[in-house]
Amino acid sequence: MRRTRLAHRAPAFAAVAVLGAGLLTGCADDSGGSGGSSGDSGGGKGKTTITLGLFGTFGFKEAGLYAEYEKLHPDIKIAENVTERNENYYPALVNHLTTGSGLQDIQGVEVGNIAEVVSTQAAKLEDLSKVSGVDKGDFLDWKWQQATTTDGQTIGLGTDVGPMAICYRKDLFQQAGLPTDREQVGKLWAGDWSKFVGVGETYKKKAPKGTTFMDSPGGLLNAILSSEKEKFYDSSGKVVYRTNPAVKNAFDLTAQAAQEGLLGAQTQFQPAWDQTIANVKFAAMACPPWMLGYIKGKSKADAKGKWDVAVAPKSGNWGGSFLTVPKAGKQVKEAAALAAWLTAPAQQAKLFGIQGSFPSAQAAYNSTEVTGAKNDMTGDAPIGTIFAEAAKSSPVQVIGPKDQIIQQGLTDNGVFLVTKGKSPEQAWKTATKTIDNNLDQ
Repeated sequence: MRRTRLAHRAPAFAAVAVLGAGLLTGCADDSGGSGGSSGDSGGGKGKTTITLGLFGTFGFKEAGLYAEYEKLHPDIKIAENVTERNENYYPALVNHLTTGSGLQDIQGVEVGNIAEVVSTQAAKLEDLSKVSGVDKGDFLDWKWQQATTTDGQTIGLGTDVGPMAICYRKDLFQQAGLPTDREQVGKLWAGDWSKFVGVGETYKKKAPKGTTFMDSPGGLLNAILSSEKEKFYDSSGKVVYRTNPAVKNAFDLTAQAAQEGLLGAQTQFQPAWDQTIANVKFAAMACPPWMLGYIKGKSKADAKGKWDVAVAPKSGNWGGSFLTVPKAGKQVKEAAALAAWLTAPAQQAKLFGIQGSFPSAQAAYNSTEVTGAKNDMTGDAPIGTIFAEAAKSSPVQVIGPKDQIIQQGLTDNGVFLVTKGKSPEQAWKTATKTIDNNLDQ
């Protein structure tokens, strides 16, 4: 997932792969690579070079997909140009699209930016729904819609998604007198985030010393909001976060959990938060597929097999990216064909099997790479099946151009303050003032 906004921040910080040792696509680490060009931009003599502008680690090269495509198309040479962090990559992309210069043949776009690209830059990008081999039916409907304009042009093909589940420590649950079987655990909070907080209250009564139920205020707030059909914008594009009861209810529930001491007083993807994973300071966390890789990377060796994955109270999504093809690129036709191939179900399944990026192509969900997926941290948990069901049932969510600003305001300048002694009312006031200032409202 790669990004630094709060709602999908993990990508900008998350570092290791979900299954094994690779990095993640839509949620890969933006902080650990060397950046710059990672491919041969010259191409072989007589060959057509297709360039990709990406951020973080999409995993195509690492999974061998470029080499496979070049073998299938001997006249093609593929070159990556990678920027480590999306907050550095995206402003430059907007500038290049605006000026029509400096563009790569294929440009990645993070899910937190796709609404703005669709609404302001669609005329500069190819309609990929018309490319040979692209089938709308292969993709999750909500993922396809995120990159589709009101007049029906689809300017981005989804690379991955971040369907939400709950990862939990079986040993801590057992010590607190809670069930450890993933199906029984999921039933404790099925259908209602309030029930999830209720489980946290039960956990607290017998909690192992020095632990909290959940990792952070931001993690809980993001999980709740990710499962809502509408959060910060309505379908007309109007900012409604202040008046949308779903947002206030999520804020209030998270603030309640913070007041009751159920949440760690940490900001996700910061060094202090990393230490709470290593030192086993919390029992549960919101968990898209790429988070398993992050957990593995930050845990001590003895954590292997002590985690499990349960269905979240409500399905939601955290993370994911797209490939777009600028009309001003040098190899538009060839680039469109490559983008279609890279995001086809077969390639998405391979990418998940090797890199841990969960497919946005639902047609890949019956592949053995997905159905047979396992993770060192969660033992025999059928993670591919659990995440596939969450992906298929996630809501078609309205994404606005300033979602990340609003999300970060509600977390870093909002619910997080409750863990430091502010009242929920004070925290809401501070959050909304910060957000409105940033939105110039």
